[in-house]
Amino acid sequence: MTDPRSVSDVDPAVADLIQAELNRQQTGIQLIASENFASRAVMEASGSVFTNKYAEGYPGRRYYEGCEFTDQIEQLAIDRAKELFTAEHANVQPHSGSQANMGAYFGVLDAGDTIMGMSLDHGGHLTHGSHVSFSGILFNFVSYGLDPETERIDMEDVRSLAVEHQPRMIVAGYSAYSRHLDYEAFRSIADEIGAILLVDAAHFIGLVAGKALPNPMEYADIVTATTHKAIRGARGGLILSRAEYAKGIDKAVFPGYQGGAIFSQIAGKAVAFHEATSPEYREYAAQIIRNAQALAGTLQAGGLRVVSGGTDNHLMLLDLRSLDEELTGKEAAIVLDGAGITLNRNAIPNDPRPPFVTSGLRIGTPSVTTAGMREGEMERLGSLILETLSRRDDEAALKEVSAGVAELVAAFPPYPADFPGHV
Repeated sequence: MTDPRSVSDVDPAVADLIQAELNRQQTGIQLIASENFASRAVMEASGSVFTNKYAEGYPGRRYYEGCEFTDQIEQLAIDRAKELFTAEHANVQPHSGSQANMGAYFGVLDAGDTIMGMSLDHGGHLTHGSHVSFSGILFNFVSYGLDPETERIDMEDVRSLAVEHQPRMIVAGYSAYSRHLDYEAFRSIADEIGAILLVDAAHFIGLVAGKALPNPMEYADIVTATTHKAIRGARGGLILSRAEYAKGIDKAVFPGYQGGAIFSQIAGKAVAFHEATSPEYREYAAQIIRNAQALAGTLQAGGLRVVSGGTDNHLMLLDLRSLDEELTGKEAAIVLDGAGITLNRNAIPNDPRPPFVTSGLRIGTPSVTTAGMREGEMERLGSLILETLSRRDDEAALKEVSAGVAELVAAFPPYPADFPGHV
């Protein structure tokens, strides 16, 4: 018989760290754009007995026996993803968004092929061609960026680069860009040069699920995503595609680069896809954007420049030089975290500082929206951020900010007071 004892009985050190992390999440403001609070139902599925099952292959085509229920849970997740995003095909096995991109690239391209993607320096992702990522090592990436005046994607420049370099794939997507993507223009450019259009929707797929943003599957050949950001599901990746690319993508994921999938996480993904069909979820998705716009407006009114002038989605990028030329993203993130406001440093377009220092901050509103905060709380939060940054050397002021954060979090805790942190 397996050990029936809880983690607290078996391993107090791990139990203490789980409790400490729960306390951190419960007592601070979480503004990292790639994070969220999963529901108890998602966490129960992710910690279920599907943890014990190993299986290679796909539903109905396994290399192991005893997969009848594994097949059903994966097929349920697949069917729900296809319906939620009106996709002809879905692969729910990738362990992360980066691995989803790897599966998509190798599913339809060959190593060394030319791909166009958004520059990391201008808001793209590591897997959009960074030289330190497999994407930049194994593929020939051509990068597009932002117009220096508008700080938005210049679609004429994208077209010019595409015509010049003739990439086999164009990637539209971001990790730090706050404006809508012009899917129609990307589609037109891809069609003009005969390229595959991939939309990396890792950051905003939850807003698509909630009908708060347009569905990229209406234009893209392939859409990659994560399942743990705005969609607040189990940690992992997702690939959606047109039927013609299904076989190649599935083969690239398994056996191409990944063995057995994590079926407990797939169970958690299935739950999240189901949760995203509710009217409450749609209101939540819309509120994420309203909150981001309210917070951006408050920060702008206080003298902080928001890159591109605002936001259309769940995140914003702040240029700290507008507040203080000497203030770096690293210093700002550390002092805010000390006051109970957790976010991340981030490069701004044409940032003169190195990536580990930066001149900017990235802020996202999914987590605070899940906790129940609305526009009024965003105005209060914006004031706390401004107070922290402008008076960062004033210990008394920082104590006042910490008290304000504690008051705000106490009114909007992400989990009930008796939540165990593990299920």
